[in-house]
Amino acid sequence: MNGTVNLAYDYPLLGAFWTIMWIFLWIIWIVLLFRVVVDIFRDDELSGWGKTGWLVFTIVLPFLGVFVYVLARGKGMGARERAHSRAQQEQMDRYIRETAGSPGTTGTDELARLSEIRARGDITDEEYQRAKEKILH
Repeated sequence: MNGTVNLAYDYPLLGAFWTIMWIFLWIIWIVLLFRVVVDIFRDDELSGWGKTGWLVFTIVLPFLGVFVYVLARGKGMGARERAHSRAQQEQMDRYIRETAGSPGTTGTDELARLSEIRARGDITDEEYQRAKEKILH
């Protein structure tokens, strides 16, 4: 082994800093590239040919394509992201409300309402019993 061996302490501190910075910038650029591609597909105002053009531009010339896309449509990216997050939150809230039931209808409220219906004579005793079992289980 006549060659030289580079040890960890032979790597200068500034060199380690620059290496970490370039890796960090590379990762940020990859994340930005994926966000641009997702935004291209998410935009409902953009036509199919427009989406195709932007996608080809970002794939063929990735650095320039992402840079131009962020400059040209960057403000809309934030608005579309907020709208998507808001829609997801509303969908989750609606699902939770449907699953948990509406706020004023607990089992006791339903039983009281069912009892009133039976007292008026609108349902029979066995219909009342079936509905009561359904509410309790």
